[in-house]
Amino acid sequence: MGRKQFNIPDIYQSPIIRKVKDANKVMDPRKKDLEPSMLDFGPVRFYVPRHFGFCYGVENAIDIAYETVEQHPDRDIYLLSEMIHNPTVNEDLLDRGVKFLFETDGTERIPIESLDEDDIVIVPAFGTTLDIQQRLKKQGIDPYQYNTTCPFVEKVWKRGKQLGRKGYSLVIHGKHRHEETRATFSHSADHSPCVVLLNPDEARVLAEILTGERPKSDFETYFGHKSTEGFDPHRDLEHFGVINQTTMLATETQEVMDILKEAAIKKYGRADILDHFADTSDTLCYATNENQSATLALGDTDVDLSIVVGGYNSSNTMHLVEILEQAFPTYHIRDAEEIENPGLIHHFDQWDKEMKQTSDWLPVAGGEPVDIGITSGASCPDVLVDEVILKILSYFNTERSVDEVIKPFEEKLEDGA
Repeated sequence: MGRKQFNIPDIYQSPIIRKVKDANKVMDPRKKDLEPSMLDFGPVRFYVPRHFGFCYGVENAIDIAYETVEQHPDRDIYLLSEMIHNPTVNEDLLDRGVKFLFETDGTERIPIESLDEDDIVIVPAFGTTLDIQQRLKKQGIDPYQYNTTCPFVEKVWKRGKQLGRKGYSLVIHGKHRHEETRATFSHSADHSPCVVLLNPDEARVLAEILTGERPKSDFETYFGHKSTEGFDPHRDLEHFGVINQTTMLATETQEVMDILKEAAIKKYGRADILDHFADTSDTLCYATNENQSATLALGDTDVDLSIVVGGYNSSNTMHLVEILEQAFPTYHIRDAEEIENPGLIHHFDQWDKEMKQTSDWLPVAGGEPVDIGITSGASCPDVLVDEVILKILSYFNTERSVDEVIKPFEEKLEDGA
């Protein structure tokens, strides 16, 4: 895929993080170095991972959405649902007059049947279901004219279709209520029996049903609500492959594949395993892989705390939090406004699914420099990370200015130009 140049609105441009990223691209074009970059302000130092933030699919979606709004000021423009899981981007589009047809959970806000052929509907980066595509066509609206579906999501669908033609069933690693997984399930169910698994624990349950260590009736208990009608684990898992929601932990998708492959070997023998279990590791999204690998490297860095910036319903952002919180205190915030002062931060807890407050989260009074890891999800504009850095800087007496700290990165850019 040739790298397309995107027209990202100025409001999302970033003077700090963008320069760091651009310099790293010049110095490490083959993306071999996962060492975080350090922004040294003296009493506080920020460690920035090599890869994070806007991915190809998100940049593509933003580019298409804003261009559509700009070119059609006289037409009603609708997004099927949140274009990406970032509140800043979605709120800005709402301010520009764009309306959402669905909530993220699939609840309809505006009936598709109330639209007419002059209306524009933008399909989000997650893609959409075959049912919604048909409903749009019935209203005279082409669902592919303003389609921002991520190419890597489409790659997963295409691979699923190839397997379906060969008579394989599909196991989807994902969150069954997430827009992307709903879309992938819909496209896959059109040609194959499908079941959705959330994690390796559910993979083990399915594996034990396949091998007979658990009763077949357990399938209905665990997976009846997220499988195609009439799915028979003994019949339909005789030939199958695993595909995934692209924002899941890549290491976890691999673990799900390994668990189910071992079960298939146990059931059918090692010699003919490739006939029973399809190798689909080529469908893992490169951007998700890169971001998660860079986050693991950040997790190996000796910092005092980390901050992850991104939407609270963003799956890929939550996985970055999951990686980092195993290493040090980690706070998931949507933007700089969640930081009240060094004594209080508001942050999202994905395990309890609620906002929490932490006191005295930022050690500003000690003699040693405070080291902070900072990153963001694939749908988060870099400028929001800049704003968090600047807000934290305001709590310290720093002698070094932003320009001074960024200068070495600018010099790398100039040397590489």
